[in-house]
Amino acid sequence: MAAAAAGVASPADKERFICIYPAYLNNKKTIAEGRRIPIDKAVENPTSTEIQDVCAAVGFNVLLEKNKMYPREWNRDVQYRGRVRIQLKQDDGNPCLPQFPTRE
Repeated sequence: MAAAAAGVASPADKERFICIYPAYLNNKKTIAEGRRIPIDKAVENPTSTEIQDVCAAVGFNVLLEKNKMYPREWNRDVQYRGRVRIQLKQDDGNPCLPQFPTRE
């Protein structure tokens, strides 16, 4: 409670989870269109539900926000909607999963 009053958010707060949009992982997108990983590691047209399933299977605490959209996405179809939030760190600042200490 004291951390919230001081304006410092805990790493376990949902607002502090990292965000992953499907465009970040889409091999059909260019860097300018929002892809953030190399093409050889990207997949064809991922959905937010698929990203959620993979992250949950690995063991992450995952939150799916179905009605969110990537701001640079020009196509407003349902298949392109969604944002996945993933908790990387616990309250004490340690990684939730030791094999994934950072977002890289």
